[in-house]
Amino acid sequence: MDPRVLRESTPAVIGVLVHRGADFAAAEDAVQEALVQATSTWSEGAPTDPKGWLVTVAWRKFLDARRSEQARRDREDRLAAQPGPGSVGGVDDTLQLFFLCAHPSLGPAAAVALTLRAVGGLTTRQIAQAYLVPDKTMAQRISRAKNTVRNVRFDAPGDLATVRRVLYLVFNEGYSGDIDLAAEAIRLTRQLATLSEDEETAGLLALMLLHHARRSARTGPDGQLIPLAEQDRGRWDTTLIAEGVRILQAALARDRLGEFQAQAAIAALHADATRVEETDWVQIVEWYDELSALTDSPVVRLNRAVAVGEVDGPAAGLAALAEVDSAVPRHTAAAAHMHFRAGDLRRAADLYAAAAEQASSIAERHHLALQAARIRAARS
Repeated sequence: MDPRVLRESTPAVIGVLVHRGADFAAAEDAVQEALVQATSTWSEGAPTDPKGWLVTVAWRKFLDARRSEQARRDREDRLAAQPGPGSVGGVDDTLQLFFLCAHPSLGPAAAVALTLRAVGGLTTRQIAQAYLVPDKTMAQRISRAKNTVRNVRFDAPGDLATVRRVLYLVFNEGYSGDIDLAAEAIRLTRQLATLSEDEETAGLLALMLLHHARRSARTGPDGQLIPLAEQDRGRWDTTLIAEGVRILQAALARDRLGEFQAQAAIAALHADATRVEETDWVQIVEWYDELSALTDSPVVRLNRAVAVGEVDGPAAGLAALAEVDSAVPRHTAAAAHMHFRAGDLRRAADLYAAAAEQASSIAERHHLALQAARIRAARS
């Protein structure tokens, strides 16, 4: 029995049960029981229609869990009307499950965990290992999330933008342990893009692919961070780049620009340059202008200032950076970079050292401190 059959069927089966009236937590519990039964009864081969089999068994498990005299009478009525194993339309149900996991009543951490559990099919232990937290902590987080959305019913379209945000959060978590969250986010976003046929979801998928294509070049053999300008571009995954560009071009052709499409366009311009000197910074600044108009984000304005520095020189970049709140993450590192390009090595070294103290990760802290040390050594 191929375990992928079970994993890929799980979200749609949960969605069917929720659609039929089961609350989310009970539906998931019933499906898990059906999966356990499948592992023993499918040992000599899966049925012709695995999803239909799982729906039938899980639905019965759900009904059995509500056993009482009144529930028994209700169950018999519903069982009489229940369709037998056959073709199960899982598209709408799976999309509904995406919306449920990204419900506005959930915080970002809870939404991410529930999405990985219910839609991604990961176990609680796998999610806990990916986030480097105890199994019990993650189990409680998921349980609270399920209880929060237990009685949610959909009488209006779900918010696709919220679902995209949750998937982007998953992607940005990267990977740790045995679970590659970046790859999992790409898998789920592919699924969502197919279900929704939405250009901004396609833009998100393109953005993920283009970033993921550079993954192997981002760190050195000792785990040290390698910035984009210093990466070995021969290590970039050209297949992923080509796919990301193709998806992006199709999305842009619909002429309904969104922020993920704009971000993907910037990533594509970086990917198109075989050498850092060939980067089309003029177009990148133009795309940052588009992105700023869409989001009015201080992070976007910071990144635009860096791009302006590449086009018009470090003095222009520093002028643009001065208009960005200094509390924005990586503001100090950006200033250090532009002071270094301007030849002000003393100021650059001091800023790199200050940026290292502000860094949110060990790898970034080490990289910035090393930059400060190198510049100071060059001055002496």
